[in-house]
Amino acid sequence: MGVLIRAALAAALVVPAPILAPAAALAGSVRDDKERLAFRIKDTRITESSGLATSPTHRGIVYTHNDSDAGPTFYAIGPGGRTRATFRLSGAEARDWEGMAATTDPETGRGVLWFADIGDNMDGAWPDISVYKVQEPAELRDATLPATRYRFRYKDGARNAEGLMVNPRTGRLYIVSKEFGGSVYVAPRRLSTTKTNVLRRFAAAPLMATDAAFAPDGSGYVIRTYFSASLYDPTGKSIGRLTMPAVNQAESITYTRDGTAVLTGSEGVSSPVYRVPLPAGLRPRPTLTPTPERATHRTSPSTAPASAESPADGGVSYGLIALWAALVAVAVGVILFLVRLVR
Repeated sequence: MGVLIRAALAAALVVPAPILAPAAALAGSVRDDKERLAFRIKDTRITESSGLATSPTHRGIVYTHNDSDAGPTFYAIGPGGRTRATFRLSGAEARDWEGMAATTDPETGRGVLWFADIGDNMDGAWPDISVYKVQEPAELRDATLPATRYRFRYKDGARNAEGLMVNPRTGRLYIVSKEFGGSVYVAPRRLSTTKTNVLRRFAAAPLMATDAAFAPDGSGYVIRTYFSASLYDPTGKSIGRLTMPAVNQAESITYTRDGTAVLTGSEGVSSPVYRVPLPAGLRPRPTLTPTPERATHRTSPSTAPASAESPADGGVSYGLIALWAALVAVAVGVILFLVRLVR
């Protein structure tokens, strides 16, 4: 009889592994909740790291590129800051590359990389600017990749810019100007390769923005300046600020793959890349419904509404919790019944 009681008690106390997982993940986030040096870029060819983007398909890989006069080349950087592969874009120029972004094609699941040739230190020297789109390489080995070029002009006149970001939910491209009274500009929903696309002002941007990035779930974006970083919701409303580490020349920012922190870099040889966690209340959370821009398109798995059997936060399903609670109740009842029998 004692054996039965112990077995029933053990069943009541065992918590299913999926229920323990969120707690373990939370504990991990607490341990990693402080600003820290993620790595230093080891490659001596990278002297002016001006853009940064986390790979959407290669875990642990971050892409970067140099500023102007370096050719249309980018690098895949692995853990520890060592270059895993070097890629060159065919059919592309590098007049003044200032930023990059990475998204995932909802139809194929492949990564897509965007490179912004948008620098204009003369504030109007170029009649138009360019953004290049390239499929993320499936293998991390040196290669030359074909690129698609999109030309742009600002509706309200040419200006200098260094920030590029792409909303992963809607596919819309945004450019952030680098000015004392900066702005976020939005591109057309459908980009043309045969005519110049017009950029229209979307929202205000902070003083002298040097880079920008959308959260991996599209719940908001971050804009980096020389001094700090500002967080916004998708409509352009300010929702918070981040203190940035002291660096020689703040040039780049991107979200980590899980969206709980940002990576920020600097120009210079052996330049550092820091990981800065977002405050808990400002970390991205999946949206339950598509945004209006996406409503007419097929909903992708990452934007599909969550059901009671599949919570949006990736945690335990409500059905599993209910089942576990019922099993506990039954086990407790068995324990009480057996206790009465042995009295």
